[in-house]
Amino acid sequence: MTRDMKLGRVAPRSGTVKSAVIFLHGYGADGDDLLGLADPLGEHLPDTLFLAPDAPEECITNPFGRQWFPIPWMDESKPEEAAAGFAQSSLDLDAFLDKVMADEGLSPSQIVVFGFSQGTMMALHVIPRRAEAFAGIIGFSGRLLRPEALQEELQTKPPVLLAHGNTDQIVPFSDLQKTADALLEAGFTTYAHVMEGTGHGISPDGLGTALSFLKEYLPS
Repeated sequence: MTRDMKLGRVAPRSGTVKSAVIFLHGYGADGDDLLGLADPLGEHLPDTLFLAPDAPEECITNPFGRQWFPIPWMDESKPEEAAAGFAQSSLDLDAFLDKVMADEGLSPSQIVVFGFSQGTMMALHVIPRRAEAFAGIIGFSGRLLRPEALQEELQTKPPVLLAHGNTDQIVPFSDLQKTADALLEAGFTTYAHVMEGTGHGISPDGLGTALSFLKEYLPS
């Protein structure tokens, strides 16, 4: 059984949906946290629909925010609770993506999934395990979970852009190299961008790099 997720939506400026960006927010935030990026990105992507679901669980440490799964070192949850939450939210996200494509008349090749932090972890886990390839994955300030299982379980290899601040105090900057190495070893086309002087966030240069990736890989 999967759980429903509240959804934020910004329609394409042209009024015609030819592609979509799906934002996956980080721990303790919600869909609105990233949906504001639709404004600067949408100026350059007039036929792109922007969607931002709330993660399915109330955040343990922030009742006003959401989480994809618990984080033991932050919320004193048990490792098995984190693993169970991760597994269930992976099923939830899969079902959500199926519904979006059915509702909007889109195929995976018309969609880029754009994650931040915990949302990046979800994107890097779920999207390569789906049967049809998505247009791409953008992952800010995150990491690849269960890298040892990737090659055995992956079904598709969409292009990936990873961006990370080199002063990140939440998800170590070193995870950028570890994640990129694992993806490259598995055969993914992988790009990496270092956000100099940036902590756990999205810098203007990082967003600009994401826009270039979207322009290259989303159907125009």
